[in-house]
Amino acid sequence: MTATSELDDSFHVFDTTLRDGAQREGINLTVADKLAIARHLDDFGVGFIEGGWPGANPRDTEFFARARHEIDFKHAQLVAFGSTRRAGATAAEDHQVKALLESGAEVITLVAKSHDRHVELALRTTLDENLAMVADTVSHLKAQGRRVFVDCEHFFDGYRANPEYAKAVVRAASEAGADVVILCDTNGGMLPAQIQAVVATVLADTGARLGIHAQDDTGCAVANTLAAVDAGATHVQCTANGYGERVGNANLFPVVAALELKYGKQVLPGGRLREMTRISHAIAEVVNLTPSTHQPYVGVSAFAHKAGLHASAIKVDPDLYQHIDPELVGNTMRMLVSDMAGRASIELKGKELGIDLGGDRELVGRVVERVKERELAGYTYEAADASFELLLRAEAEGRPLKYFEVESWRAITEDRPDGSHANEATVKLWAKGERIVATAEGNGPVNALDRSLRVALEKIYPELAKLDLVDYKVRILEGVHGTQSTTRVLISTSDGTGEWATVGVAENVIAASWQALEDAYTYGLLRAGVAPAE
Repeated sequence: MTATSELDDSFHVFDTTLRDGAQREGINLTVADKLAIARHLDDFGVGFIEGGWPGANPRDTEFFARARHEIDFKHAQLVAFGSTRRAGATAAEDHQVKALLESGAEVITLVAKSHDRHVELALRTTLDENLAMVADTVSHLKAQGRRVFVDCEHFFDGYRANPEYAKAVVRAASEAGADVVILCDTNGGMLPAQIQAVVATVLADTGARLGIHAQDDTGCAVANTLAAVDAGATHVQCTANGYGERVGNANLFPVVAALELKYGKQVLPGGRLREMTRISHAIAEVVNLTPSTHQPYVGVSAFAHKAGLHASAIKVDPDLYQHIDPELVGNTMRMLVSDMAGRASIELKGKELGIDLGGDRELVGRVVERVKERELAGYTYEAADASFELLLRAEAEGRPLKYFEVESWRAITEDRPDGSHANEATVKLWAKGERIVATAEGNGPVNALDRSLRVALEKIYPELAKLDLVDYKVRILEGVHGTQSTTRVLISTSDGTGEWATVGVAENVIAASWQALEDAYTYGLLRAGVAPAE
């Protein structure tokens, strides 16, 4: 279905996650995945979504067939990708060109060779025939009522080798009716100043409407994209989270945020920028990759502050150490508590957690010293907010938050003569005046402990049935070598609506895991609104 947009056609945000992004190592998208990502991108408000190469493989052909009926596009237009016609043929009889038309896409992107050596060595044709292939294919698709964009592959390398021929390809596409000619840094080797100079020259010499497609091999794809915009490009091609072949493509989210917040261009429908963090993380979930914590604008660490000096300034005015208000992109400011923490960090973190420290300097001082003491022993609270909140509440209330009292626990791992293994754990504890003994098996000693603790407590606290251990990390800390080293364990737990992290430190991994599990269950009960034991 054709999308309608409140934006004019003066600037394009073009997403190619479903084609170029899908070429990243480790990403294998099903048709259902591609449909889900397309919905997220349309929800974000991009103008164009390149869906793949219909006719090149059954998956992309099926995607276009299903997308026409299953997605009601609100903002984006679906784009089919393909190549110019074969050498020595006509566009009207080229099977690949017919597949593009049969896809039903109203917009088509053609890849064209713009590097003379690629024309002669890869296409094995003449430079003049390549120009004819571009012009014939564009004019044929335009005659069929399609909007046409042309990707000039390896443009910047081709321009360096033979600038007049590279510009001739741009002219051939533009004069045949291409709406935009995109200059592609296919090898990703260019730098911003080079991009800006070339785009400005090509724009002046050809008069064509230009776009930019940047790979990230120099780590400059976002900067190169913005440099092209500075030079006059009005069409940017990007991928969600920078996914793409080799090290990736220009990342859609920082490009869009820069255009809207730094350049003052409205390139998304009103209000959609605030959905950016959610959309970024949702797409990461679909492709089954952990969201990058340090990604600009949308990473969970993008507005996280750790140093005490920063916290003191932020307490006065958050803008002193933030380049934008994180809410503009749907993110939040976070205060990290560590051995670098000062009073301001603790006060701001308490406020973030909804705990009013009431200007109690003595209490804040105790918490600062407690954190530094614990981090010296190997704990880390910047990665374990839940454990820090339990520590803070314990100091504020003068006693630990308790839902149960552990009498003892043990874990046994048994190796059997037949090569099999058995892991069993027993927990003895008191909860609501009742002594409980529970034993459970697991696929490892920590899993057995987790199961035995759950068996013991779910009878008393049925709220725990919703909890799932979703991540488990072990790190051997610096100090004594080998098996005598101190171990830190971080556990992430979810109740289906949120996720939290807890930490444990001990001389062995089982004891450290037990500490983190205790905190995880305690915090889960606190989140569920269960009153602690008297």
